Amino acid sequence: MANFYRDNDDIQFLFRHTEPGKLAAVCEDGFKFANEFDYAPADADEAIQNYDMVLDSLGQLSGDFIAPRAEDVDRQGNTLNEDGSVTYAKGIAESLEKLAKAEVMGLILPYRFGGLNFPNLIYSMATEIVSRADASLMNIFGLQGIAETINAFASEEIKQKYLYDFAAGKVTGAMVLTEPDAGSDLQAVKLRAFTDDDGNWFLHGVKRFITNGCGEVLLVLARSEPDRAGGLGLSLFVCDRGPTVHIRRLEDKLGIHGSPTCEIFFDNTPCELIGERQRGLVTYVMALMNGARIGIASQSLGIAEAAYRIARDYAASRKQFAVAIEKLPAVRDMLIDMKIAIEASRALLYETSRVVDIELGYAKRLESNPPEDKAEARQLKNESRKHKRYASMLTPMSKYYCSEMCNSITYDSMQVLGGSGYMRDYACERHSRDARITTIYEGTSQLQVVAAVRSVCSGTAEKFIAELAGQQFDPKVKDLLEKLAEGTERLKSSIAFCKEAGTDYMDLYGRALVDIAIDLINGFLFCAQASSKVDMEVAVAEDGQPNNGHTVPMKERKAVIARRYITKNTPKITALAEMIRTGDRSTFTDYQALVGPVPAE
Repeated sequence: MANFYRDNDDIQFLFRHTEPGKLAAVCEDGFKFANEFDYAPADADEAIQNYDMVLDSLGQLSGDFIAPRAEDVDRQGNTLNEDGSVTYAKGIAESLEKLAKAEVMGLILPYRFGGLNFPNLIYSMATEIVSRADASLMNIFGLQGIAETINAFASEEIKQKYLYDFAAGKVTGAMVLTEPDAGSDLQAVKLRAFTDDDGNWFLHGVKRFITNGCGEVLLVLARSEPDRAGGLGLSLFVCDRGPTVHIRRLEDKLGIHGSPTCEIFFDNTPCELIGERQRGLVTYVMALMNGARIGIASQSLGIAEAAYRIARDYAASRKQFAVAIEKLPAVRDMLIDMKIAIEASRALLYETSRVVDIELGYAKRLESNPPEDKAEARQLKNESRKHKRYASMLTPMSKYYCSEMCNSITYDSMQVLGGSGYMRDYACERHSRDARITTIYEGTSQLQVVAAVRSVCSGTAEKFIAELAGQQFDPKVKDLLEKLAEGTERLKSSIAFCKEAGTDYMDLYGRALVDIAIDLINGFLFCAQASSKVDMEVAVAEDGQPNNGHTVPMKERKAVIARRYITKNTPKITALAEMIRTGDRSTFTDYQALVGPVPAE
């Protein structure tokens, strides 16, 4: 029986290494909920046991039930019916029913609405596992952030109306944000929200590229202030799928065929205001999208893991020139780099999720149960602000890094398989198609870099890296820490150069700056993993052979990975820093000469 949690040593290791018991104490607010809800944990050990049990159940469901249906889902897709309703692919409908029965559709919702109140870290792990089985299903399973947005900002009446059904898996939702002329630039949203004489709200207009737009509960960004342009004229609304919500078309897409992408026409649709007017984009949608970006990073990891495993298995069994192709240095190097890239992405994403959990936990405590001692309250407020800054930097970093990695891994997986990889005989061609959207939706890679580079240049990256460097490390990584310290100085000098050169120059070299910061962060995370207190053995197999019973401590394997990762990235960091300091502005000064005229039709 396949289990996508139990067969992944890295997820299990990081589950322990990130100390989920400490996160549980934050999310459970000192485990006070155990007095009110029978299934709430009474202590850290019980919480960890709950997390592990749910991940195990989800891993088995993903391996045994969801994954075997993914190919048929991809070929079947969704159907737009004559009455405007949408029928999911058979495998998607069946999997959603199973997920509802497994009670995992409200992972991060509070207990009082039937949720599990899990940390975002565990949700990221769960999302990765589901995505490995079927990336398109994740686009529905991973929309639990819609319910969390309602919980965070809506009135109690609206919460009571929707959240129980979300947690029970009776409804699914959609983030209804983009329009034909408002994709990345949500400030340009035109869909109109207006009131009647009795103060009731209605929506009128078109939305496009809406993932699961056929869902029962729709969060809609609309212009509530017709005389005010930009983001401050926008508010967030919730409405039910009903007779005035018309699905006009399903997009014909390259990949994620099991996920319906809809064009919607709202014909004076009744709706309710979420929170306050004019805060729809700046406060509510930004919070919603930050969660969604972590979800896409998790989806990217799941797709990459699935594609890598196909390549690894094929390279071990496929013989050319009388040897398994994994013995060829070029192929061997590809597989090593693929594996390390996945683990680096996972380290970054899980660290991001951990930081988000701490930020949200501290913020909730300050709001609902602040310390009476003023010094303690001040300290908690400072920690909350610090983690919010870290989360604001790490979230776009994770989305950018994981999605770019995903596309690279699926490309290389197909390359390892050669002609066979291009055929539908193997799933890597599907993974390649599914991967392509990850660098685009919920903000393109370019937008993630723009978001992240501000934090890198504001000092947030420097402070975060300093915290990582201040941990206790095993002496065996001392020389690697010295390389990272040198890289950190190169980052500082590069930032100083960009600040001196101006904001436009910082944006021009934003990707290089962000890449250096990510490589340094991942390097420290790998060194920390190599110094971990987690006592876990992992199997090592001979070339081309199944597990022969030989095991090594995971932290020893992580030390090998840290050495390869940091050693290979050290000259890359040097080269990027030197490129930044060239002062080359040809992108601005010579654009027309370099790209030539617009092609004639």
